[in-house]
Amino acid sequence: MNVALRRIAAKVEAGTRLSREDGIALFKTPELLEVGRLADLVKRRRGSDEVYFVTNLHVNPSNICVNLCPLCAFAKKEDEAGAYAMTLEKITAKVEAAKPLGITEVHIVGGLYRGMGLEFYEEMLRAVKRIMPEVVIQAFTAVEVDYLSQTGGLPLEGTLARLQAAGLDSLPGGGAEVFAPRVRRRICPKKIGGERWLEIHATAHRLGMKTNATLLYGHIETVEERVEHLLALREQQERTGGFLTFIPLAFHPVNTKTGAEIPGKGTSGYDDLRTIAVSRLLLDNFPHVKAMWIQIGEKMAQVALSFGADDLDGTVMEEKIYHAAGATTPQHSPKDKLRDLILGAGKTPVERDTLYRRVGA
Repeated sequence: MNVALRRIAAKVEAGTRLSREDGIALFKTPELLEVGRLADLVKRRRGSDEVYFVTNLHVNPSNICVNLCPLCAFAKKEDEAGAYAMTLEKITAKVEAAKPLGITEVHIVGGLYRGMGLEFYEEMLRAVKRIMPEVVIQAFTAVEVDYLSQTGGLPLEGTLARLQAAGLDSLPGGGAEVFAPRVRRRICPKKIGGERWLEIHATAHRLGMKTNATLLYGHIETVEERVEHLLALREQQERTGGFLTFIPLAFHPVNTKTGAEIPGKGTSGYDDLRTIAVSRLLLDNFPHVKAMWIQIGEKMAQVALSFGADDLDGTVMEEKIYHAAGATTPQHSPKDKLRDLILGAGKTPVERDTLYRRVGA
């Protein structure tokens, strides 16, 4: 073990917070297994060998988007082939069909489309709650919330309060990408900046909503920019305490403009495991770190459960955004399969809802 990693290991074992320099060293050391061991130690301290999953339904109301970010393979122009906008009837029919499956979370994200304003989303939220009153709705990235605020002519807090009153329970972590302005100018130039993303989540926390956070890695960002992103999230969590889960998102370059600028075909398994492990080590005030099986694959996600991750996400039931960018994983995984993956990794499966309340307990 090199000197820097030995020093970091001593800090982890003593429960001392890691620094920016420590995070950079963890990303650069060749000793991946030791980084994984340390992350697993931290995870075990927080929750033994339990691993969570959720029975959830994904709904993407529209892929029409005014931003058309270079990093995105999902978004379309309104008049482009493949563009769609679901009617409220189609959305409710999709939710109705999933009701018998024991859904506890409906996850809703989509493009920025003027044809779907704040009133449409309020009506949609109420309709979902009428169908499944107990379901937790996790919906609308910070980018979508900002767009609804701007187009609706309402302050941010007023927009979130209206959505919350209509049935919104939690915000997902999407849209964070990498906070570094240099990166955002290239991969998502029209998207809100990192400070605005943090402000929106802080506002949601102030209103009593729990939210998630993400990092999109494996494109043009540097190791230093990854670490600075993680530390910005850690600092915000110190202030508001509203983040539940951190989700490292592996960049999928297929069919994206950004992908054409990047050699290779996406992240490596080595990088996936390292990013999950370093995230667990740096984000000492985040309750959970997720390994999304639909992004990095079921087998890699299973290995990640020994590299700091304590959540596999969920059954999903039709994911469109990452599959548009070349994901080859299934678009749905039954609960029994997720349980088997967790048991096969020597862990204890725990079904949860969005807010980490145990299902069936």
